[in-house]
Amino acid sequence: MFFTYILQSQKSKKFYTGHTECIEKRLLRHNGGKVTATRNKGPWVLVYWENFETRSEANRREFEIKSMKSRFYIEKLVASGRTI
Repeated sequence: MFFTYILQSQKSKKFYTGHTECIEKRLLRHNGGKVTATRNKGPWVLVYWENFETRSEANRREFEIKSMKSRFYIEKLVASGRTI
C-alpha cells in the first residue's frame, strides 16, 4: 500500500504534498529535519491522505495535486476529512 499525503506546517500554515509507503515514518522524517524541502519549517501535521495499490498511482496523484497550484484545492481536499 502506498499513500499520497498532505502535511501542514504548524508554524507557517503552508502545505506540503508527497507520497510514501509508510506515512508514520515519513512524518517523523519531516519533523526530524531529514527532508530538505520541509527542514526548519515545521512542526508538520498530517492533514490529508489517500491510499493506492502502487507507488506509480500515488506518485501520479501527488503530481496531480501539485499541478493544481491552488491552495483552495488543497484546503477543499483537507476539508473532506480523509485523515488517520
